[in-house]
Amino acid sequence: MAKIAVVHDWFNCIAGSEKVVKEMMHCYPDADVFSLVDHLTDQQRQALGIHKPITTTFINKLPFQAKFRNYLPLMPIAIEQLDLRGYDIVLSSSHAFARSCLTNSQQLHISYLHTPIRYAWDMYHEYLAQQKRGLGVKNAMLRCVLHYIRNWDRSTADRPDVYIANSGYVRNRIKKTYNREAHVVYPPVDVHRMKVERSKDDFFLAAGRLVPYKRFDLVVEAMKHLPNERLVLIGDGPEMKKIKSLAGSNVEVMGYQSDEVMHDHMRRAKAFVFAAIEDFGIMPVEAQACGTPVIGINQGGVAETVIHRETGLLFQEQTVASLTDAMATLAEVPADFFDPNHIRQHAETFGCEVFRDQLQAVVSQSSIERAKEMRIRKPGERLSSDVENSTSSTSPQSELV
Repeated sequence: MAKIAVVHDWFNCIAGSEKVVKEMMHCYPDADVFSLVDHLTDQQRQALGIHKPITTTFINKLPFQAKFRNYLPLMPIAIEQLDLRGYDIVLSSSHAFARSCLTNSQQLHISYLHTPIRYAWDMYHEYLAQQKRGLGVKNAMLRCVLHYIRNWDRSTADRPDVYIANSGYVRNRIKKTYNREAHVVYPPVDVHRMKVERSKDDFFLAAGRLVPYKRFDLVVEAMKHLPNERLVLIGDGPEMKKIKSLAGSNVEVMGYQSDEVMHDHMRRAKAFVFAAIEDFGIMPVEAQACGTPVIGINQGGVAETVIHRETGLLFQEQTVASLTDAMATLAEVPADFFDPNHIRQHAETFGCEVFRDQLQAVVSQSSIERAKEMRIRKPGERLSSDVENSTSSTSPQSELV
């Protein structure tokens, strides 16, 4: 039995990446878990299937843990301090630093990559703009830190033996950023807790954390061109004030709501509207698991999870006009155009069981291939490849050549 370690960036809440860890622990319940920091409660660890203490780094002992991300410059050093020598297989769940943990030539490191570090690569300029630090000393320091992290991140690209991307979109980014190939295994979505509602109410739903890249401003602005339609928006975040100021009378901003309220609205909405370019996007899959069609942009993970005119509508540009056209089109289609049961069946292809099967298949196949690579020739032993080469070299055709 292989001894397995699971390495995750940090545990400060239970979100999408932590749910990947949960399924890893379901597949390999005896695995030991490592992370930069651990802020979970005992109940949260139990919910993730972690029944042993999480091994953390020195960052977990530093002051001001509520803002542990301020220790970003120390994280490359910290992740390399994790001692993983006693493990045969290392599984990393990474959107930042975990994929760069140190392993030796006898170990198999498989990295499930949610994304290359966003604020160092694709969203570098957006991140700087959000900080609103101007051109002062703090801004210059931030740019230097991100430059250092970007160079370190690229220099460690060869540390994992195998990459798994959480979507084809991320696989392309891995190729662009690290020049590495990757398998695609979509993240686990707990579709079984979603219930299908065939009778839909007359409102659109948008939901999520109100941050700039989610582009809720587009959704709210689009509603100004659809005065006879109604939108319910669920979520909270730093953009709340802005979104409320943009919202017209046909937009209801509910703020943060429980999962029960969220899923109730998902079941009843005539469509779920999603304007963000995401690496994967769990909420659109959850909406489809409720039998609700999705209006999403034809970019990023949503382009892979929504089937145009079967489980939703895809619009082409991240603009108010493009989104408005898609929403107006869906509002005009007959009520039976989208089959809730068919939409649900599609969503089930992203379920937890599918994730487990595919993850274990990659681990198993990678282990077999690594075993072949690591096989050491005994004195006088001829490997099968040598026999094949020898046979081909002495064939009549090769003799004639």
